[in-house]
Amino acid sequence: MDSKRFEIIYTQGKLEVFKVIRDNETGVLYMMNMAGAGSGLTVMVDQEGKPLLDENYKK
Repeated sequence: MDSKRFEIIYTQGKLEVFKVIRDNETGVLYMMNMAGAGSGLTVMVDQEGKPLLDENYKK
């Protein structure tokens, strides 16, 4: 398998880090937050609560 399922497409911060991760099979975006010893991951949603898709994603 040549491509990775998940890809980091955006990173912000040094001590408190935010990353946007794209699922390369569906185009759905996730946000990860890492601060100190803790971290969290959540799906990004639009105003209607539907999963946010990467506009530049091509299947």
